[in-house]
Amino acid sequence: MSTHQTQVVIIGGGPSGLLLSQLLDRKGIRSIVLEKHTREYVLGRIRAGVLEHGFVNLMREAGCSGRMDREGEIHAGFHIAHQGRLDRIDLAKHTGGETVMVYGQTEVTRDLYEARDAMGGVILHDVQNVQPHGLKDARPYVTWEQDGAAHRADCDFIVGADGFHGVSRKSIPAEVLREYEKVYPFGWLGVLSETPPVAEELIYARHDRGFALCSLRSRVLSRYYIQVPLTDRAEDWSDAAFWAELKRRLPEQVAGQLETGPSIEKSIAPLRSFVAEPMRYGNLFLAGDAAHIVPPTGAKGLNSAASDIYYLYHGFQDHYLQGDSSGLDGYSGKALARVWKAERFSWWMTNLLHRFPQGTETDLRLQRADLDYLFSSAAAQASLAENYVGLPY
Repeated sequence: MSTHQTQVVIIGGGPSGLLLSQLLDRKGIRSIVLEKHTREYVLGRIRAGVLEHGFVNLMREAGCSGRMDREGEIHAGFHIAHQGRLDRIDLAKHTGGETVMVYGQTEVTRDLYEARDAMGGVILHDVQNVQPHGLKDARPYVTWEQDGAAHRADCDFIVGADGFHGVSRKSIPAEVLREYEKVYPFGWLGVLSETPPVAEELIYARHDRGFALCSLRSRVLSRYYIQVPLTDRAEDWSDAAFWAELKRRLPEQVAGQLETGPSIEKSIAPLRSFVAEPMRYGNLFLAGDAAHIVPPTGAKGLNSAASDIYYLYHGFQDHYLQGDSSGLDGYSGKALARVWKAERFSWWMTNLLHRFPQGTETDLRLQRADLDYLFSSAAAQASLAENYVGLPY
C-alpha cells in the first residue's frame, strides 16, 4: 500500500472540492482531492448557472475568474411570469447594487481544473472504495483503491464534498447524525439547446399547468425547464412536445419570441430539501450536497456549497497560519445557520411557483395573492432580492 502525507484530504472533485483545494494551495496548505469519476464525466454534468456575488468573489480570490469575468453574464434582475403578466425583480435596486453572474457550473469546474493543473494540484480520478478512518483521532487517514492498487493518505483533516450519495456523511455514526428531508411530488424536465435565449434575463413562470423556467448559459446556448410528474421519463418527451408545453406556460409575448431547436441534452431532476446535522464530526467536515440539498428554484445549490467552502477555507487558514482553530470549531453551527436560510428561501420559491398535484383552488388563489402582494410591496421584493443575490457569509 502506497502512503501519502498531506494536510487536508478532500473527498469529491466537483466544483466545491476543487475550489477549496485551489484556495488552500494559494495559502500554502497542502491537499489531495479524490474523485471517483473521470474528469470527462465531471465536466459532462449539466448543472446550475446562477452564481451569487459571494461565489464570484471566491472565484476571484482563487485566481480562477478570468474567463468567468469575460464571458459570464451579469444580471441585475429577473422576471416572474404570472396570470399572463411579466413582472421584474430589480436585484440591484433592492440590494444596493448587488447582482448575480450567469455562468455555467461546467465552465466553473473547467476553470478550476485548469487552475489546479497550473499549480500542480493533486487530483486523483477513478478512485474506488474510498473510506475515511480515525475521524476522532488527531491524525485521521483515508484509504482507497486505484488501478487495482491500495493507497492511503495520512492527514490532519478530511473534507467530504462527495455529494448526497457519497461515503462522507455515511461515516458519521447514526446516533450522532440527524437528517431532515422533504421530497417534492414533481420534477424538472430540462432541455439544453443551441438557440439564443428568449430574454436577456431569467424568466420564472407560475402557471396553472405547472412551473417553467427560461434560463441561459450564453448568448447562443439556452436552458429551459418545465415541471413534470415524477412518473415521467425524459425519453417520453419529444422536442416538439417540450417546446409546445413550454410555450403554453409562458405569456404570449414571450412564447411568440421563443426560438426552438433540437435538444442537445434532456433530463429530469427530482426536487428535494435535505439537511444533515452536524456538518462536523471529529476531524471530518461535510460540505455541499454531502450535507444539504435544495430544490433548484432559488438557485442555491452550488451557492450554498460555496458558503461552506468559504467557512472552511478561512477556518483552515486561521488554523494553519495563525494557530486559531475557532473557525473550524464553529464551522458546523455557522454553516448550518446559512444553509437553513437558503433552504427556507428555496422552499418558499418552490411553493410560490409550482402547481402541487393535490393542490386545491384555494391553494391556487393563495399563490396568486402571494404574487400580487410581492409586486405591490417594495419590502417583499427587497426580501426576495436580498436572498437571491446571496446572504452575507
